[in-house]
Amino acid sequence: MVDMSKIACAQRTRGFTESVIREMTRLCGKYDAVNLSQGFPDFPASKFVKDAACAAIQNDVNQYAITWGSVEMRGAVANSFETRYGCSVDPETQVTVCCGSTEAMVASLLAIVDPGDEVIVFEPFYENYGPDAILSGAIPRYVTLREPDWTFDIDELTRAFTSRTKAIIINTPNNPTGKVFSEDELLILARLCQKWNVVAITDEIYEHIIYDDVRHVPMATLDGMAERTVTINSLSKTYSVTGWRVGWVIAPDWLTDGIRKVHDFLTVGAAAPLQAAGSAALSRPDSYYATLKEEYQRRRDLLLQILETHGFVCYRPAGAYYIMSDISHFQLGDDVTFTRRLIEDVGVAAVPGSSFYHEPRQGATKVRFCFCKRDETLREADHRLARLKKLIPSC
Repeated sequence: MVDMSKIACAQRTRGFTESVIREMTRLCGKYDAVNLSQGFPDFPASKFVKDAACAAIQNDVNQYAITWGSVEMRGAVANSFETRYGCSVDPETQVTVCCGSTEAMVASLLAIVDPGDEVIVFEPFYENYGPDAILSGAIPRYVTLREPDWTFDIDELTRAFTSRTKAIIINTPNNPTGKVFSEDELLILARLCQKWNVVAITDEIYEHIIYDDVRHVPMATLDGMAERTVTINSLSKTYSVTGWRVGWVIAPDWLTDGIRKVHDFLTVGAAAPLQAAGSAALSRPDSYYATLKEEYQRRRDLLLQILETHGFVCYRPAGAYYIMSDISHFQLGDDVTFTRRLIEDVGVAAVPGSSFYHEPRQGATKVRFCFCKRDETLREADHRLARLKKLIPSC
């Protein structure tokens, strides 16, 4: 007889569920729904980046690159950060290329955090952060960002820092809220990190997707923070290649050493031809990023108009490509019930807000939509959302 106690899944896997976001995408296929849930573009990537990848493959860049990234890719990452933000980066000792920002985050946490250490996480948070902390053996400490401006309470934040705190995860521009942390807010975080000797792990994957003259400030550029900041980024969002899985970590050399060791035994290395394309992408002129911002701001404004027309109470994002909305007045149940009905009866997919909180009740009145879609997709969602009125009890 099989002893199930010995062949069951590890205890660590019981602390989190499968991705709710990816589940919504699977349900889209089942019900032929418009996918405004998962944040991947449904329009083509730019020709220049595809051509660069094809050229690399045809030129036989098809074997392992250096484990922590090709010379060209690491050089492009370092040059881009230094040119844009004036912060010197050594590509030989401070850059690690990973299989997307997801692996970059896991590798960083595994390299920096010991079991029992505490990691501060702002919520609502991108759903990977909680499981990432658990897999690394950390104890998450949550600090709430409160709508409508998604601000944090300084006293609550200060209480979260203790002698057991090893790191804080900061996602700016933020998924799911669209918040862009101001320089004043980042200075508060910097002072606390320095006081308690804490590492700041920043996910800056949406750095170029910002609106309304808002400015993105990397934590590593603040005084005294370069030596204690791990900056994570990726090709995925800026160049519309979410399936390529090429990301990177910029960190001081004493942290990079551990991150590279973990990365090596997690994935060996990111795809070599896609790194070649990435180095070409990172050399694009400023006009590319200006156009990217303009296009996404237009899409943001379009989806805001659509959602508000259909009765959603929306929180206007300053960055990234998501809109958080309040659904309590629809009286169609909690967020999970609402999103299931939205998919099955309306034909539009969103993400339940509870998936972004460690206590589901905190997100039970919210859902998240994404607008990294073609105009035709957003217009089709508009057409289908007209069906929502028939589901509302008072209508």
